[in-house]
Amino acid sequence: MDWRIESLTDEAVQPWLDQVAGQRIRVFREWPYLYDGDLAYERDYLAHFAAAEGHVLVLARHGDEVIGCATAMAMRGADPAFQQPFVQAGFDLDEIMYFGESVLHPDWRGQGIGHRFFDEREAQARRLGKRWATFCAVQRPSSHPLRPADYRPLDAFWEKRGYRRQDALRVDYPWKDLGQSAETQKTMVFWTRELPVANTGR
Repeated sequence: MDWRIESLTDEAVQPWLDQVAGQRIRVFREWPYLYDGDLAYERDYLAHFAAAEGHVLVLARHGDEVIGCATAMAMRGADPAFQQPFVQAGFDLDEIMYFGESVLHPDWRGQGIGHRFFDEREAQARRLGKRWATFCAVQRPSSHPLRPADYRPLDAFWEKRGYRRQDALRVDYPWKDLGQSAETQKTMVFWTRELPVANTGR
């Protein structure tokens, strides 16, 4: 194994944000996000992330190269659009950890790094006393012309991790697709997991 995982918070995340921005732009060009990335937007997004309560940046590194990353923050620090479905459903936002992106270079997939991304973010959620972990995934029609013929959704991986799709929890969020001239709204559906209570030995 020639990769390693680091979990960073506070000022320790700052030196890595430009590499994280590059990873997000590159990986999110792939299906199903088709994101036409913009470095200025990424820097603004990541500045907000780095200022959010309870944030953690999980890096996968090969030497000094960032090969993947994952983020999380207390839901109170997330975009209000992502908070609203939970408010409407009666959740206590203070009990929720929001997982942002989990992106990994294709050459390093299938080696367990994705599981480590979840392990580290769930550990941060438990340190903060959160009851729930959640993330959202974009919904694209199966007939979309850019859907790869060999595409396999990550649903089975997420379910194995204990997450369940919550069709009642969804948000519309805009970005510009590759080859498009303007942003369009995309539907994002949330997945949630109730985190196990830590065993204190009592």
